[in-house]
Amino acid sequence: MIREMTKPDFEAFWPVFHTIVKARETYAFDPDMNFEEGWQLWCEMPIKTFVYEESGKILGSYYIKANAMGPGSHICNCGYMVSEASRGKGIASQLCLHSQAIAAELGFRAMQFNAVVSTNDIAVRLWQNMGFQIIGTIPDAYQHGQLGYVDSYIMYKVLVETD
Repeated sequence: MIREMTKPDFEAFWPVFHTIVKARETYAFDPDMNFEEGWQLWCEMPIKTFVYEESGKILGSYYIKANAMGPGSHICNCGYMVSEASRGKGIASQLCLHSQAIAAELGFRAMQFNAVVSTNDIAVRLWQNMGFQIIGTIPDAYQHGQLGYVDSYIMYKVLVETD
C-alpha cells in the first residue's frame, strides 16, 4: 500500500495536493503554485516521496528530507497529506510509522516538524500520540486562510538514541 511516488502518481494526487495548499490551513506553501512547482517541492527536492495507494487510488503521500545540512543533517523532516475523503482511517498514522522506518534506514537519528500549525488539532494530537513532543512555539508564524495569524509548533522525536 505504501510505495515510492512516480510523476503519474503525483498527477493523480495533484487535485488533493492543490486543494490542501490552496486552503492555507496547514502548509506554508504558495497557494498559487502550479503543478511543476508542486512536483519539484514535494517530489524532487526531498530524498524520497511515498504514496499510500488503495484499490488503484492515491489516498495520501509523504516526503522525507534532511532538516538541515552538514552537522544538522542527522535530523530529518517529513510532510504528510491525506485526501479529505480518506481522513480518519489511520492513513496518516501508517504514513508516519513508515516514514520513521525509512528515516532509520536512511541513517537519521531524529525527526523534526518545523511548523505544525497550532490550529491543526488533529495533526497535533496524532503527532503527540506518535511520540512527538512540542519543543517550541513560534507566535503568529502562520497566516491561516480563515483565522488570520496563528502560532506554529516545532515538534520533535528521537528515532535512535545517542550513545
